[in-house]
Order: sequence, then C-alpha cells, then structure tokens
Amino acid sequence: MSIFQAILIALFVYLGAIGSVVGNTLGWYNLGRPLVASFIVGVIMGNVEVAVQLGLLLQLANLGSVTPGGAVGWDLSYATYIGVAGALTFHTGDMVTTTALMWTFSVVGGAIGVAMWNLNYALNLSVNRVSYQGAVEANPRKIAFANAGLGNLIGFGTRFIPAIIILATTAVAGSQSGVNVAELIPQWFLVTIGTFGGMMAALGMGILLSFLVKERWQWALVVLGFLLVGYLQLNMMAIAVLATIIAVVYYVSQTEKQGEA
Repeated sequence: MSIFQAILIALFVYLGAIGSVVGNTLGWYNLGRPLVASFIVGVIMGNVEVAVQLGLLLQLANLGSVTPGGAVGWDLSYATYIGVAGALTFHTGDMVTTTALMWTFSVVGGAIGVAMWNLNYALNLSVNRVSYQGAVEANPRKIAFANAGLGNLIGFGTRFIPAIIILATTAVAGSQSGVNVAELIPQWFLVTIGTFGGMMAALGMGILLSFLVKERWQWALVVLGFLLVGYLQLNMMAIAVLATIIAVVYYVSQTEKQGEA
C-alpha cells in the first residue's frame, strides 16, 4: 500500500461517517456500508474481487449488530475500510489467512472508531453552544459555521487522522519494508479471530433469516440455495435469476388463488 492509497482510504473513513460533509444518506448509509466500502477499497488497491468477498463477510456480521439506545458496539465505517485495506495489503493468495487478517484489522479499526465516535460527540458539545448562541442572536451565519464548519472539522479530525495513522503504521510501513504482518501474528490468534468472525457472519445471517422466513416450507428455499452453491457450483448471478423466477411464479400463483377466493 502506498501513502497515497492510505490517504484516499482514510478520507473515505471520514466520508462514510454520520455527519460527514456528504451527509448521512450518501455518507453513512451508502459509503459506510461494508459492500460499498469494500468495493471502494478494492478499486483504490486494484483488487476488487477479493475486497468484495471480504466486504460480504463484514456485511453479514453487520446484520447481527444492534445499537440499543444509540450505543455503538463498533464503528462500521472504520472496521470495513481499515479491515479490508489491511487484509489486501498482505494478501498472498491464501483467503483463509487474508480473512483472518481482515477480522484482525476490523476489530482494531472498529474499536478505535468507537472511541473516536464518543470523542466526536464530546467535542461537539462546544459546537452546540455556538449554534445555540447563533439561534439566540438570530444569526444564521453562526449557525451554519457551527454545523457545516466546526462540526465537520471535528469529524474530519476524529476520523481521517486516526485512520491514516493506523494505515501508515501498519499497512504502509509493512508493505514498504517488505514485512508481512501475517507472519508476525501467532497462528492461534489468526485461527481464533477467524472463527470469531465466522460466528459473527453466521449470527447476522441467522437474524436475517428470522425476518425473511415466515413459514416452515420456506426453509426449503434456503437449503436449495446452499445446494446450488455447494454442489452445482452456480455463481451468484445464476442463483439470483433463478430466485427471481421462483419469486415471480410464487407471486402469480398467490395472486390467482386470492382472485379465485
């Protein structure tokens, strides 16, 4: 990884956050999503295929994460951009090791992201006072300066700077010096973190299925999907087309049945 790539990825760590300059809709709900974030990292680092595979695992794990009362367990934007970028830097073709590295970098990035999240909220207390004073004075410029100016500067400082430090001291330093981080991490730790990551992905898929599967017979469709992938070796596009056909047939049959009733 070059320093330029690290700067670009750190910039997207900021843009994919709540309250970034591009807003929540484009930022947190799009650039901050694992599949989108992993694709962006893949484009920057020239390995979209592996990046999206890693992002899919993080996307599944995210399905099992909740934020009760606004409490954040991990920062998704930090975890994805740092995790995928770090794993791609030391990717040698072994997806098992690369996946374990991704989980390692994601845990570190996500934890630091939570700390920065809380620091960002604490620092924004002073911004709220400036904005409140502007409202009292009926001064729209002061309100805009507080929200669009100071708020974004704090957000940039608590996201871009820590992210570039993490990437520069690990991915950039490792790639420039020829040191592979995977060789420095004990094998037992990689196995443990890889197993943990797989459990998170399974939990996310389980929660998703609990919402989607409403009747017992629908489990047959889930098993069919696994058979198509595991035994017939079909790709996702073929399975998506087949699923669309099944959905259309089911919808038409149910509509006709309700019409006859």
